[in-house]
Amino acid sequence: MPKISNKGKNMPESPIRKLAPFAEIAKKKGHKVYHLNIGQPDIKTPEIAINAIKNIDLTILEYSHSAGNESYRRKLSQFYKQQNVAVEFEDIIITTGGSEALLFALGTIMDQGDEIIIPEPFYANYSAFSTASGGSVVPVISTIDTGFALPSIAEFEKLITTKTKAILICNPGNPTGYLYSKDEITQLAALVKKYDIFLIADEVYREFIYDGDTHYSVMNIPGLEEHVIMVDSVSKRYSMCGARIGCLVSKNKEVMATAMKFAQARLSPPTVEQIACEAAIDTPQSYFDEVISEYRERRDTLISELNKIEGVIVTKPKAAFYCIAQLPVDNADIFAQWLLESYDLNGETVMVAPAAGFYSTPGMGLNQVRIAYVLKKEDLISAVRVLKEAIPVYNATRLKKLIAAQ
Repeated sequence: MPKISNKGKNMPESPIRKLAPFAEIAKKKGHKVYHLNIGQPDIKTPEIAINAIKNIDLTILEYSHSAGNESYRRKLSQFYKQQNVAVEFEDIIITTGGSEALLFALGTIMDQGDEIIIPEPFYANYSAFSTASGGSVVPVISTIDTGFALPSIAEFEKLITTKTKAILICNPGNPTGYLYSKDEITQLAALVKKYDIFLIADEVYREFIYDGDTHYSVMNIPGLEEHVIMVDSVSKRYSMCGARIGCLVSKNKEVMATAMKFAQARLSPPTVEQIACEAAIDTPQSYFDEVISEYRERRDTLISELNKIEGVIVTKPKAAFYCIAQLPVDNADIFAQWLLESYDLNGETVMVAPAAGFYSTPGMGLNQVRIAYVLKKEDLISAVRVLKEAIPVYNATRLKKLIAAQ
């Protein structure tokens, strides 16, 4: 029998999607499943983007340029400049989602055996994409006790070796909702410059900031142009996850020339979706004001409800639409599957993402889950009620099994 690659075998499962078959079974039983596991917003996509698709007048659906339509890249450049991120259209490659931008970035800078340092917990696909690029993740641990703040620079520095190619951050953070301060970004900038490595920033959630704080982009750091790679996407900004349009941004010409080879190999990003995304840039500010207000209320509702559950530890996220909650259970993986397989409260249950999949350090996050507050407030309240009632039932069931096994 032919053998698959070790890279394929070592690709981690998605903690976000791996329980999907159990959710499908629960639904077939007639149960309502509250999906807190995935960052799929229920916010409407801007009308201007939908109308651009409806009004497409094409006789041939052609390839675009491998770097994306120039008109879109020029307009995107202006969009960033309005956010004080000075990039030209030549500094942008349009990709098939932010995921492809990450693949291009890591494929561009990593050789077999290279390492990339990432604060954990981190978006699970960072590990998968590093493996696909022949490298590995070296984690530096942030903790729920500090609200998942940036670990000390000394912790980063002691992990840097000749194999280190980059530090990768998500700002604002998925899965933690943490927003790095200007001081934290500046500290990282000094470190990557000192060791002549890259700083990759996933800035997909830059708009989702709730308490008057400011997002500080890595692209704004003077003198770091050759070291910085930014990843972005329309998925969350315009609630267009299905469009699969993202971008890779860097002023490093060698990085962009190499990434362009990957872009040419996959021919082009989606044509129709680029038209929609170009139109979406003209979305009025009122849309974002309403969206941010809605997510702020959802965040506050979720945190308030979780804090009513005895034994739960959760920090209030500053940004994005995720939080990590520590539950009074022995194993969040088993608990999450049990919720879907064996529990319902009046025909309702909950799907969460076990947080161990967002760590690469063995044993970390075993009793934590990531929760995406992408549901309306009433559904969040109902979902947390299910969790509150389920936890003691689960713990009693586990205790019975433990006693029976002795």
